[in-house]
Amino acid sequence: MILFIKAALKTLKVFIIFTGCTILFYYGIMLVNEEYQNYHRYDEPEGAALKVSNAVNEDNSSLLDRLMLFYLNGE
Repeated sequence: MILFIKAALKTLKVFIIFTGCTILFYYGIMLVNEEYQNYHRYDEPEGAALKVSNAVNEDNSSLLDRLMLFYLNGE
């Protein structure tokens, strides 16, 4: 009977530690989410920003040109 009680207490201890860590992790993720929720990634850049790529002119691109660009870039 004593062994059963010791095993039950160890199981309860592991369960409480697991639950506590899970709750701590959940609220940590929620804190990070709140921090970056209002972060506007797609705003216009400030300063002297340059356009990086103009790989394909969409007005004159054919299916073969798009396929070749797909294979060359690996996208």
